[in-house]
Amino acid sequence: MFSIEVRRQQSHTSRKRDCTHQSLAMGNRANMGYSHNASLASAPSNSRRQFLPWVLILGYALLTYSTCMAAEISKSPALPATCSERCATPHGEVLGRSPRGVVAFSNCNSECVLPEGNTIDGTSTGLKWQCVEYARRWLLLNRGAVFSDVNIAADIWTEIDQLTRVSDKAAVPLVAHLNGSRQPPMVGDLLIYAKAFYDTGHVAVVLDVDPTRKLIMVGEQNFDNQSWDGRHARRIGYIEKDERVWVLDPYIIGWKQIAK
Repeated sequence: MFSIEVRRQQSHTSRKRDCTHQSLAMGNRANMGYSHNASLASAPSNSRRQFLPWVLILGYALLTYSTCMAAEISKSPALPATCSERCATPHGEVLGRSPRGVVAFSNCNSECVLPEGNTIDGTSTGLKWQCVEYARRWLLLNRGAVFSDVNIAADIWTEIDQLTRVSDKAAVPLVAHLNGSRQPPMVGDLLIYAKAFYDTGHVAVVLDVDPTRKLIMVGEQNFDNQSWDGRHARRIGYIEKDERVWVLDPYIIGWKQIAK
């Protein structure tokens, strides 16, 4: 699913290499010309005359490189209409950054599905810039582990019971807590939304919990694609009753938590 991104990066690298070769070739010619002229220099009055062609050729080499790269960038495929029209925020624009530095990007709107994967040091985090991608990237950067592929975010509740640690491929068990559990959400937990939410569900990462004001601060992508409020995307209230915690969102099934 994510081979598209790999091929695109390889293609871009190849094109960049071609541009570099063109500019280096011009630079080599400049260097050869300078060396040749320098060997013929016999008087100070000739030095400026010999130096000028070298400067001109190097300048042309830099112009060749920048022009070549600009042409390659202009060939990048345009975003589909679903990812470029009716955007809450333009696709790929930064929405916010979590307290631990994980950036969230706009997916334009909930209908946008770009068949382009994101990777970090060879580890796939998912399709840009879906909610699942942010959850996996946050876990990768903060816990060194990711969960496996799912078709929709709601499937995390039924199909994902462990993470895989990237360093040694060891399993990291997850515990599921239904909304109304005795175990409150903690930083790093995944809040899972039911399939009834946009027919896909949703996943958000708990970034902070304020027990005084009974608020859960979350980080996410592709919820409303609006800029974050400070260092979190939203605040969700909760109540405690009979020693149980209820998150005040009817779509939330519960939360997945790394087992202690």
